Amino acid sequence: QVQLVESGGGLAQPGGPLRLSCAASGRTFSSYDVGWFRQAPGKERELVVAIRRRCTMRYYADSVKGRFTISRDNAKNTVDLQMNRLNPKERAVYYCAAGRAAGSRWYDGPYDFWGQGTQVTVSS
Repeated sequence: QVQLVESGGGLAQPGGPLRLSCAASGRTFSSYDVGWFRQAPGKERELVVAIRRRCTMRYYADSVKGRFTISRDNAKNTVDLQMNRLNPKERAVYYCAAGRAAGSRWYDGPYDFWGQGTQVTVSS
């Protein structure tokens, strides 16, 4: 069993940065892939970034490539999402999730454990 708790959400300036963190409980966290998702009002949840269990691979959605960076520290059971050059359309609830998918599209999941989400608002 893995429990996930997101933090770091809040208000960011357009063009500015924000860093989210996902803290996990459970001894087996290092054996899970982790994804960050977001869901904007009235829209479907979408995968933003993901990182393989041993940090061997990362996935970035086209819309965030070059601006977002995912990292993890298995010793601390944390996965961080650094978001730069945010735009107002990226206002959403951001969720981290953990799963153990196989294959070349491992980032598609399924994801078995989810955090409660953290709100990100981008506005001046």
